[in-house]
Amino acid sequence: MNKPFQPQRRTVLKRIVQYSALGLFALLSPFVSSLVQSTQAQTNEFNAKVINLAYQSSGDIVKARKVVDPRFKALGVTVNWVGPFAAGPQLIEALNAGKVDIGNVGETPPIFSQAASAAIPEVVYIAGRTPTDGTNQGIVVKANSLIKKVADLKGKKVAFQVGSNAQYLLAKALQEVGLKISDIQIVASTPSGARDAFIQDKADAWVGGDPLLAVAENTIPIRVLRNAARINTLGGFYIGRRQFVTQNPQLVRVFLEEAEKVGEFAEKNPTIIANDLAPELKLDVSIVEKVVRRSRYRLRRITPAIIAQQQSVADFYFEQKAIPRKIDIRQAILPTLVDKAITPDNIK
Repeated sequence: MNKPFQPQRRTVLKRIVQYSALGLFALLSPFVSSLVQSTQAQTNEFNAKVINLAYQSSGDIVKARKVVDPRFKALGVTVNWVGPFAAGPQLIEALNAGKVDIGNVGETPPIFSQAASAAIPEVVYIAGRTPTDGTNQGIVVKANSLIKKVADLKGKKVAFQVGSNAQYLLAKALQEVGLKISDIQIVASTPSGARDAFIQDKADAWVGGDPLLAVAENTIPIRVLRNAARINTLGGFYIGRRQFVTQNPQLVRVFLEEAEKVGEFAEKNPTIIANDLAPELKLDVSIVEKVVRRSRYRLRRITPAIIAQQQSVADFYFEQKAIPRKIDIRQAILPTLVDKAITPDNIK
């Protein structure tokens, strides 16, 4: 079942009540809550009868393969697929609004979300995603552009989704040549809007990723100034809504178990996955297979090393003045017992 997300206004009072409750919960009973949730996971108990799973317009192999739906149906839980979302920032907006329980995003959106509020983060990290080799993202210009290297972007208009991993790629690439985001003119838009601005010559360059990048490579003459190779991106994360995760660890565990299974299958069977995704993306199978082959779908446990890497990304954004305050990633990390309860054995 698909359910479109419609953003809703929330009053200041409602935010205060929501975050005050979260704060009280965190201060008074983190250990008790962790123990309760761990026990629930062991006894297959959970509270939710509906799980809202988000997907982006770039495609979702878990949705396409329909692997979680029968598992949840057997548990008496209804699956609502919510989307498609243009990118991670829009998905996290829905999660913060209580419309989404689980979704996957790049490394940047959770950082921007946490930095935007001093409250306890509603977004929590539940699993990591394996990084790619960087060829599925790029800073591109038209083939006939006078811009020959990243340094030539100084003063130029660059289109990208602000608050996404496209911003991280751009900021790190600029840093390599002694520039900052403030040295360019930002054309902020959704991923598809940024692509369109670039095609229509409303921007000199575009920072984007697959499948939009793969389509552009096959349809218009472009040059990639810099892809994401050797830039420290984490591959992204599966994230969850704090209240849902802590109250329904067994459901989260089921989802992650199936997501890892389909991820392993996808990396071994790219042609099959491409055929699954092509109708949803409305793209030629050959282009989708290119996307699949340069993607990675396996999951990773949230380890101290991954937390430290994500903290370094957050610190970089603060140093670049891209976020308003310094944040502590650990505030969005689940207590150990809850993390153990939700993490299946097939995730390494």
